Amino acid sequence: MGRTNRRWSKVLAFILLTFAISSVFYIIMYSTGSARDVGALWMWSPAASALLTQLLFRGNIRDLGWGLGQKKYLVWGLAIPLLYACAIYGIAWTTGLAGFRQPALAYLLFLPIGLVAACLAALGEEIGWRGLLVPELAKRTTFTKTVLLTWFVWSIWHYPAIILADYHSQAPRWFDLSTLTITVLGLSCFTTWLRLKSGSLWPVVIWHGAHNLLIQEAFIHMSTDTPFSKFVIDDFGIGLVIATLILGLVFWKKRFELSQFLQPQPKESGLMPGPADA
Repeated sequence: MGRTNRRWSKVLAFILLTFAISSVFYIIMYSTGSARDVGALWMWSPAASALLTQLLFRGNIRDLGWGLGQKKYLVWGLAIPLLYACAIYGIAWTTGLAGFRQPALAYLLFLPIGLVAACLAALGEEIGWRGLLVPELAKRTTFTKTVLLTWFVWSIWHYPAIILADYHSQAPRWFDLSTLTITVLGLSCFTTWLRLKSGSLWPVVIWHGAHNLLIQEAFIHMSTDTPFSKFVIDDFGIGLVIATLILGLVFWKKRFELSQFLQPQPKESGLMPGPADA
């Protein structure tokens, strides 16, 4: 019982630390009205919390998933956001739900540098969410509950930036809060599976950086507004909701492939993972 409580105490400590550190940035967002000004630093709040949690609970920082793992999962991390971004924006452009603007060659040449910068910012979140939170939850409960608990924390963490600052679309705030919440559910299924299957932090870092670059920057740069575009594209569009729900369902069905990671460990290790099929 003591080991079980300690395991959940570690999860709770990480969550509380994350929101405590993030609250500094929420206050700045509220006072300036801008999330962009402190966005990169805010994204490193989960990382700072994860490192502090490991120190508090005498954990090893090396356990956060620094190994590269199988290279095919690194490719997945890049290919999957490219696939759904192309699908979302391609449909929006061809149907007229959003306008299309030819990108400048110089902008396209800048994208590899932009991806590196996006991954550096995303690393801050992923050290926390998939470096510490997902593996700790997977040791204690089922795949589905790991997804749901991560989804809840990850969603709520974004809310103040939407409500208090400018991290939102031109649609009503209630619409953006709703679509982001649903989108994060699908993405939680995919990223939890990818982290546990690969055994590495880096595939989800690449996914997160590529997602932010493609959805929030590159394809938006190539789009023009229509009466419907604010409801269809970007991080808060219906297009991403549909794409990520499909993605989440696909990888939720693949959860049985993770049973090798979720088998009971020897009692002396203090790890008591749950089954993957719940």
